[in-house]
Order: sequence, then C-alpha cells, then structure tokens
Amino acid sequence: MSDSVSTGRLRVGMSLSAHYEIGADPRAGLRDTMEQVALAEEVGLDSILIGHHYLTRSQFLQPLSVAAYLAARTERIRLGFGVYLLPLTNPVALAEELATLDVLSGGRLIAGFGSGYRSVEYRAMGVPYDERFRRLEEYVTVVRALWSGDPVTMSGSFGELEDARTFLRPVQPGGPPVWVGAFGPVGMRRVARLDAAWAVAPNGDLDEVAARMASFRETLADQGRSLVRDYPLLREGCVAETRQAAADAARPFLAAQYEGYRGWDHGASIDDLLAGQAVVGDPEAVVERLTRYAEIGYTDVVLRLQWTGMPQEDVLRSIRLLGQEVIPALEHVRVGVQA
Repeated sequence: MSDSVSTGRLRVGMSLSAHYEIGADPRAGLRDTMEQVALAEEVGLDSILIGHHYLTRSQFLQPLSVAAYLAARTERIRLGFGVYLLPLTNPVALAEELATLDVLSGGRLIAGFGSGYRSVEYRAMGVPYDERFRRLEEYVTVVRALWSGDPVTMSGSFGELEDARTFLRPVQPGGPPVWVGAFGPVGMRRVARLDAAWAVAPNGDLDEVAARMASFRETLADQGRSLVRDYPLLREGCVAETRQAAADAARPFLAAQYEGYRGWDHGASIDDLLAGQAVVGDPEAVVERLTRYAEIGYTDVVLRLQWTGMPQEDVLRSIRLLGQEVIPALEHVRVGVQA
C-alpha cells in the first residue's frame, strides 16, 4: 500500500456514560450527562455515542430513549450507538425505530451495531448466545433492506417478510451509516462482508491499530468493496493541563473499569492503557496521538471520557480542552488513507 490520500479532517467524538451508580439519583446523573452533551456540542465535538446493555450493575439508561431525548436537545452533533446489541432485538422493529430517530435528529444518526459479550443478556432474552454473530449479519441485512424503501421478501430467525416495505424513510439517503463493532480478524471479515464501517475496539497500541487498518482495507479490496467509508476508532480518553494530571485523573477509574472486564482478555495493564492505548495527556500529547491516528487513516476517534465514579469536573475539563485546544490544532490535519 502507498500514496496517502486526503479525505478531510479528523472527527473527534465522545462515548457517553449514561449509566449511574446503584442508589444514586438517576435524575441528577442525567443532569450531569446533559451538561456534558451541551458542552460537547458547544465546543465542537463531532459525535456522541451511547452504549447498550441489559441487567447491569448500574442504573443504565436505555439508548433509544436517550438518543431521542438528545435529538430534541441538540442541533448539530451526530448521535449514535457504541454499540447497539442488534441480535437481541427484532430488526424490523429496530429499522423503524432508527428511521424515526434519523427523522427526529434531522439526519444525524450513526447506526452502531454489535453482538456484545455478556451471555446473561442472551439468556434473559431467550436468544441463543452461539447465534449472536449469525444474527448480527442477518439483522444488519434486514435493517438496510427496509431502509431502502423497496419491497422486502426474506425470512429468518426474526420472522417473515413478504413484499414488505416501510414508508417512513431515514433522512440520510440509504439510511444512517452503519458502524459495526468487532474484535479480531474473524469479526473484521464479517464487517467487510456487511460493507460496513469497522468500529475498532479501544485496545491496542499504535502499531496494532495501524495493522488493523491495513488488514481491513486489504479485506475490503479482496471482497470488491469500496475503500471510501468511515474508519472509526474507539478509545479511552482523558485530557488535563498536564500529562501527569491527566494520568492521575484517569488511573483509578480506568483501572476499576478494566478490572470489571474479566470476560474479555484485553491483555492490558493500567500502565499499558495509559501509556500506549488510551488517549490520556495534555492537549499537546493528545493532538500528537490523534494526528497519528489520522495519518493511519482513521476518520473518527471517539473517546470515552468518563468511567464509573469519575468526578463531573474532570469529564467537563476533558471536553473543554478537546474543544478549545485539541480540535483547533487538528484543523489542518488531513486523514491519510493508504490507497
């Protein structure tokens, strides 16, 4: 691969932590969440991604309702899911819900889908855990077919459609962009088959995320897919006035978060996360890291800026510094896609 191609500026977004500790007042948590969203839109962040889980050990606001709430309270920033657990829902119902959200938001929706990793959610919903990947592929196909507005005839684990069509169309032609979360080469190939954007997971250093980009683009080319698409990268993030202040603010909460991922072999210590994988530092260090991601070819970097228990002032500081110092410094950084 050679020849860098400019595809515009790097977009910087935020993963929203719209879940609150047990026993806390969720209305107070929502006020904090909305303060973050309002500031993110004000200072120029490009997107907000909302997570999705059931039966969590927290008060977890469900993403369709949150997205509708945000659509009415924002004007510019894109809204999406990082990620919505598609195999746990009926794709016909979700296609219409997401078309509704695209209308409500004026065409600002990102349809982020994934299979999840918690078997308890599948048992609770009566969906076989070992069918999650097959259903993910099947359901993305159903959702997109219905968004086309053409008659759809297909059957599967979701039910049956015979010359069915939905007349409520998304604002975005063809429907919202589809980002699919996946780990490893098998998941990456699945994303390529679906002709979607790969929402790359928050683990891995610069060399690893560069290798993922190269492998994905090679797979797309092998499958005859266009290389022109979103290339989103999900990361943990914290920005402060100094590198040490950012590391100190992130360390205890990021360590506790990853300790909870016992079912996911992410292979990273807290020092690995802070030094090589998370985007943690002062504005200069963050600009340097984001510039490297753009040079690799990532079009979007979406940062999770809050973990359970992290003070609101630390989250707002990260958002403010991103908007005031990081994004302006990236204005002339072009995304270099290798052709």
